[in-house]
Amino acid sequence: MSALFGDHPQTRPLSDASVEFLDTTLRDGEQAPGVSLSPAEKADIARGLDAAGVDYVEAGSACTGPGERETIKRVASQNLDATVTSFARGVQNDIDLALECDVDGVNLVVPASDRHIETKVGTTRESVVSKTADLVGYAADHGLWVEVLGEDGSRADLDFLVELMSAAMDAGADRVCVPDTVGHATPDRMLEIYAALNDVGPTSTHTHDDLGLAVTNALVGIAAGADLVHGTINGVGERAGNVAIEEVAIALYHGYGVETLDLEYVYDVAQTIANATGIPLAPNKAVVGENAFTHESGIHTDGTLKDDAMYEPYPPETVGRERRLVLGKHAGRAGVKAALAEHDVDVNDDELSAVVTRVKELGDRGKRVTDADLLTIAEEVQGRERDRRVELLGLTAASGSGQPTASVRLRVDDEERTAAGTGSGPVDAAVEAVEAALGSAGQAQLDSYHVDAITGGTDALVTVEVQMSRGDRTVTTTASDADITVASVQAMVDALDRLLAYEPDRVLADD
Repeated sequence: MSALFGDHPQTRPLSDASVEFLDTTLRDGEQAPGVSLSPAEKADIARGLDAAGVDYVEAGSACTGPGERETIKRVASQNLDATVTSFARGVQNDIDLALECDVDGVNLVVPASDRHIETKVGTTRESVVSKTADLVGYAADHGLWVEVLGEDGSRADLDFLVELMSAAMDAGADRVCVPDTVGHATPDRMLEIYAALNDVGPTSTHTHDDLGLAVTNALVGIAAGADLVHGTINGVGERAGNVAIEEVAIALYHGYGVETLDLEYVYDVAQTIANATGIPLAPNKAVVGENAFTHESGIHTDGTLKDDAMYEPYPPETVGRERRLVLGKHAGRAGVKAALAEHDVDVNDDELSAVVTRVKELGDRGKRVTDADLLTIAEEVQGRERDRRVELLGLTAASGSGQPTASVRLRVDDEERTAAGTGSGPVDAAVEAVEAALGSAGQAQLDSYHVDAITGGTDALVTVEVQMSRGDRTVTTTASDADITVASVQAMVDALDRLLAYEPDRVLADD
């Protein structure tokens, strides 16, 4: 059977490739509308990228200002295994500013297309070639690793692109890159470009997803000879975003047996970036999306319970994930029985049928059935009563211009307790108050927190879904209220109550 990568005269088998990654989340990713990362967030993300085995971390643009330079210095000072770089325009001062930040190298961007050369910069091809060679020589003489990026290279004249990149390599550059700056290129164009650059020197890809081709274009670039991929975790970036590094990495690993990143760390850094940027992970996103390893359909759940690989291309543990079986209108008997077994609930055939019917009824009303819903249904079907160990009786919270504070009133077993807390916001303060009231019994891991507005207007009712765990126990609960703080705390208290049900001997002291 012929292969797209390898049989074509201008490509190599991807299984023969050796590929590294440059992550530009801290620079190109931050150019996404509304994203502004603090120094602490950038440092945290950089450590996560390093743990995941990313080879190069572009820490920012030193020319942006003093604050950005301090941030870049902070990233560069962490003794990462990754090479830390700064983005630099085609001016010497940008290189000098990068040197002040103690980075290992620069990603030097120069215009490549006539649109950028003539209209944006107002110069000539000859001048760009000459100036690029001078700047590369200057940076290399100062001990920097140098990569030259030909901006808008996918729309550049191919002969000129080869001339420009050859001049950069002759001047001492370590590698060159042809950014598909506006996500314009097709796979055919990428093949043409990188095949032409094969004899120039080490090359990198830098693809954007405006046509939905970012991963494909990166893979074509690799097949045509590139050995370094620029991108961002989660694909965050301006417009439609940069290529998602984790998607290229899993495609290479699963499809061609090429190891690149330490994939088991990918999900942790993906969540860190989503929280820091405020850009949530789309549920259906490959590798890191909530639904990537989640099964609801009865047919799929039954098949997955019989064979893990029945409806998954690779095990979720490969990328630091866990498989989830969720319940809704498509749930089947096998999935419901498995979900009940996870909570140590045994049911006979008649009880199981009744539970499945109730679950489907909830699903038909557009509701996702949480662990708490399932257990409540099972209790009702079996005629069991459960005594709550923790119940929220009252909550007050204030944020204003000072530090957010909150106080809670709980019924804990047979006594009433009150406690107060402070935090970064009213929800955080209320959670601190709950933990203060419960002591060590209130300490659990908040695995996920999701808010949906389910009615419109300024008085919108919101539903908060939380997933919390302690030890090997995990529960999901929801609560709805017009006040997001009340809904959040109610959901968390319900989750804690469910977790404590597995620890009947635990004394709920306030420590």
